Amino acid sequence: MADPELQLVARRIRSFPDFPIPGVLFRDISPVLKDPTSFRASISLLANHLKKAHGGRIDYIAGLDSRGFLFGPSLAQELGLGCILIRKRGKLPGPTVRASYALEYGKAELEIQRDALEPGQKVVVVDDLLATGGTMCAACELLGQLRAEVLECVSLVELTSLKGREKLGAVPFFSLLQYE
Repeated sequence: MADPELQLVARRIRSFPDFPIPGVLFRDISPVLKDPTSFRASISLLANHLKKAHGGRIDYIAGLDSRGFLFGPSLAQELGLGCILIRKRGKLPGPTVRASYALEYGKAELEIQRDALEPGQKVVVVDDLLATGGTMCAACELLGQLRAEVLECVSLVELTSLKGREKLGAVPFFSLLQYE
């Protein structure tokens, strides 16, 4: 990890053993958000990756409820794009489309407003962390229902041992930091 910006972001990630349950090592991004320099660095690193990977082909950034909302608008602003929201069920007004996904303790649903995108628009999905991949996979399914093209999914942190990127299939995935 030679990049000083990436090192700055990595130093701000805290680990909490046995949270929220015994055996889980929780990766806390709160210190990144608390420090404007590391937050700015995280946005800059993600934006630079997307510029290199996709140039000017991205139409929108899609932020996932809820911590993806912290990164989505800032990333969209950095790239000169709009940000659309993918929310938990029942949080959006108007007609929506819905996708279900599995959690470790049950099921959940995500929604997007039916008129959020036009068919063929190109979207990048952002969240703070990729674990099992269920939320991102459901987000990609929702965007597919609207006939949008998901160019890539990105996150600040990836928990590689949970193999979430495998759930995304052919959709490219990028993370700034990877932890076992």
